[in-house]
Amino acid sequence: MKTVALMLALGAGTALALPALADMTDVIEVGVRPLYLIDRMAEGPLKAKLAACAGQPVKRTLFSIGHRGAQMQFPEHSAEANVAAARQGAGILECDVTFTKDKELVCRHAQNDLHTTTNILATPLAATCVTPFAPAAGDEPAKAECRTSELTLAEFRTLVPKMDAKNAAATTVEDYMDATAGWRTDLYAVEPTTLMSHAESIQLFKSLGARFTPELKAPSVEMPFDGFSQEDYAQKLIDEYKAAGIPAADVFAQSFNLADVLYWIEAEPDFGANAVYLVEMADGFDGQDPKTWAEDFAGLKAKGVNYLAPSMNMLVTAEDGRIVASAYAEAAKAAGLKLITWSLERSGPLAAPGGGGWYYAPLNDIIESDGQMYELLNTLAMDVGVVGVFSDWPATVSYYASCMGLD
Repeated sequence: MKTVALMLALGAGTALALPALADMTDVIEVGVRPLYLIDRMAEGPLKAKLAACAGQPVKRTLFSIGHRGAQMQFPEHSAEANVAAARQGAGILECDVTFTKDKELVCRHAQNDLHTTTNILATPLAATCVTPFAPAAGDEPAKAECRTSELTLAEFRTLVPKMDAKNAAATTVEDYMDATAGWRTDLYAVEPTTLMSHAESIQLFKSLGARFTPELKAPSVEMPFDGFSQEDYAQKLIDEYKAAGIPAADVFAQSFNLADVLYWIEAEPDFGANAVYLVEMADGFDGQDPKTWAEDFAGLKAKGVNYLAPSMNMLVTAEDGRIVASAYAEAAKAAGLKLITWSLERSGPLAAPGGGGWYYAPLNDIIESDGQMYELLNTLAMDVGVVGVFSDWPATVSYYASCMGLD
């Protein structure tokens, strides 16, 4: 039976006691994938070093960051995805933050992704979607758009998370929802998993012994929203950590909107000290050519920005068949910025046509095996000097960090 058919039968999400999910998280297990990757590495000192760590305990480190949980195999931003990430050694967990119709903060990658990340289209709440499901017809792909801002928090809680995917060729809702990539899995999405509000994510992550990296997502609605301004939104995120008694030093608030980061620096300087400015590779970017860079590193540092988080493809390049640090990375470091990067294990098998795709853009001509995953990670850690790596499967990063003695 298709997973989506089971979701239709199950209906509303099953409420789980979040503290109970944290049992046994003091035992960190990374499974077989790290050794699978090591087996496929080219012979050399790095492979020998990583292989020698087989069987040694893996510790929780801040270097290993769960990207929406362990979402390579679990529905993203579910409680279960984050428990899995913590059990794989992630020391920092992420809630992408957006808001509902009643201005409550919830964990979703985007305000308008409910049609691909939940079963909303198979529920009566499909009537709230700003773009109702329309089947593929001729050259027109199937489409839908469903937003958290059209739902109250109570309505949001009735939805069932699923693996993020859509079938653009679908002619039915069932086929549109049933599109998980072949290198992912629906194994952990058959039984309902648990959506979280931002406040609930704080309590869960605290119980798991992890720190926090909430990302304030760009609204899909015009701001202010019913009197709720962008500044109100940024402040509410911080206020929920303060209400929970979380030390500012444990929170790494993120945004792609520099104005959000500067707001935190000004209005909440204790939290602003750890605020993370996210950037991604734009068209025309060349990591070796400063004329193509949008960021003024010295200017950011002068404004109080301490953490910059570029996508991986901005921090590395290929040189004589090797993966090396880009000039962009070197210049950012020279300006005194601490670097975090995203997202490992998000590209599918590296041996597939196209290599790693967008995340490996400067390297695709030399990428031909999953074994090169650890070559990239080693360059990011040792040459670029990143202090943290987001991963869709944190076990890969946790194994490396423990083996290399990273914190």
